[in-house]
Amino acid sequence: MRLADILRWVARRNRLLASLTGSSAVVCASAVVLSAGALAQETPSRRWESGAYSFSDELGGFLIEGVSGKGTRDDPFVIREEFTSATPVTLVIRTIRQIRPFDSSGSFANGFLNVRMEVLNNSKLPWIEFEFELQEQIGKASQFGDGLSFDQRRVDSGNIWSESFGKHSRAFEPYDRLLFQEGKVDHRDSASFNFLITDFTPRWEFYLVQDPRIPSS
Repeated sequence: MRLADILRWVARRNRLLASLTGSSAVVCASAVVLSAGALAQETPSRRWESGAYSFSDELGGFLIEGVSGKGTRDDPFVIREEFTSATPVTLVIRTIRQIRPFDSSGSFANGFLNVRMEVLNNSKLPWIEFEFELQEQIGKASQFGDGLSFDQRRVDSGNIWSESFGKHSRAFEPYDRLLFQEGKVDHRDSASFNFLITDFTPRWEFYLVQDPRIPSS
């Protein structure tokens, strides 16, 4: 159960409390606190740590099933996810160790994240495209000059490919987007994507928006 569901549940109990008086209200209030605590404990952890970063599905709409790797070329982050709908979702990425730009050991946050996404389509709809967008501030486009991009230093990056889609394109202004095309991922099939995220002014937190596209008709 998500936090929003818990809050709605508690609100309904609060309205019940307002209609009670005396000892009945006290007993009911105690039950509400205990029940809400139990529900909160049932909420699964949504933060996975690997290497110098953590990855979270806390904003909802999808589930992270596992994360491994250090984010280096030889040991990329492998992020396994499940999508239950064909709507955009946002992955929260945070540093959990000291930032050391250009350190290549994988032990520090260095602004270079080699990533492999493995995404299960459980949306009951086929996907014909898949887009990623980087954001330094949630809901706000990442501009060319902020240093965060899909390897914008290279015109033709060899770090981007997919076993599921035959073509990709990048945009760096007024946002940082990576679009995969010429493929299809049916319900219960998985798609894989490989790319490099670079941040030449490393931040403690940024966001990766993921948007599966379905046929228009």
